[in-house]
Amino acid sequence: MKPAEAYILKQSEPYQSIIMHLQLLIDVTVPDNELLFKWHMPIVYVDKRPLCYINQSKDYVDLVFWNAARFTELTEFLVTDNRKRMKSLRYKSVEAIDDEIVIEMLKQAYHFRAFKFLN
Repeated sequence: MKPAEAYILKQSEPYQSIIMHLQLLIDVTVPDNELLFKWHMPIVYVDKRPLCYINQSKDYVDLVFWNAARFTELTEFLVTDNRKRMKSLRYKSVEAIDDEIVIEMLKQAYHFRAFKFLN
C-alpha cells in the first residue's frame, strides 16, 4: 500500500470519508494526477508540480490549493487563515461538500498549475 493511501485509511470517521470523497472528485476532474505522500500528508501533483493537498486538522479536513490567490471564481468559499498563496476548502462532514464547488476549484487549480508560485 502506498503511504498516501495508508494515511487516508488510518483516518477516523468522518475524516476518512471526507478525504475519500475529495480524492474521488480529484481523480475524475484532474487528468494525469499523481497522489504522493510528502510532509506527512497526501499531495496531488500534476506535471511534477503540486496542485493541492489534503490535510486533516482539528475537527475538519482542508483541501488546500497552492495557487488559489489567482482564482477568480467562487473565491468566497475559500478559507485563507492569513495565508498569502494557499487557500482551502474546509469540511467537517461529507454532506457539507458541494461537488460543483470542489470541481470548479480543481479546474481553476489545474488551469493555473503552470504559473510559478507567487511571492
